[in-house]
Amino acid sequence: QCLQGLDFLHCNHVMHRDVKSINVLLRTDGSVKLADFGFSAQLTPEQRKRSSVIGTPWWMAPEVVKGQPYGPKVDIWSFGIVAIEMVEQDVPYWNESPHSAQLLIATKGIPQLRQPKRLSPLLRDFLSCCLQRDEARRWSAKELLQ
Repeated sequence: QCLQGLDFLHCNHVMHRDVKSINVLLRTDGSVKLADFGFSAQLTPEQRKRSSVIGTPWWMAPEVVKGQPYGPKVDIWSFGIVAIEMVEQDVPYWNESPHSAQLLIATKGIPQLRQPKRLSPLLRDFLSCCLQRDEARRWSAKELLQ
């Protein structure tokens, strides 16, 4: 459901820019909602990318922490971090300061999984598609849903 929400946003030229576990709400009926659109950005034909360093450091994509122009796939990176958090019950680089976490994301990119062999090949592949350092190679929400 998160990916469906991101696909809806991205199809409407909106980036959330702060996808993290606390912004994923689970309702009593089992449905999932994305929350907190305070950092969201509307993209236009004139401005298809943004370059402001905004979001929560531990969930930021490499291109965001580097201040490079970025598009909606930053939300996919963040969603991949949320997925790691669900599996490992810990946020990658959480023990680091915000600045150190950003530095690690910028230099290392993909966080090391503690026990990758515990994950199914399908989940490892999914995470790989979400956490491509190169935004152009990172899958879209639509691609991940298929």
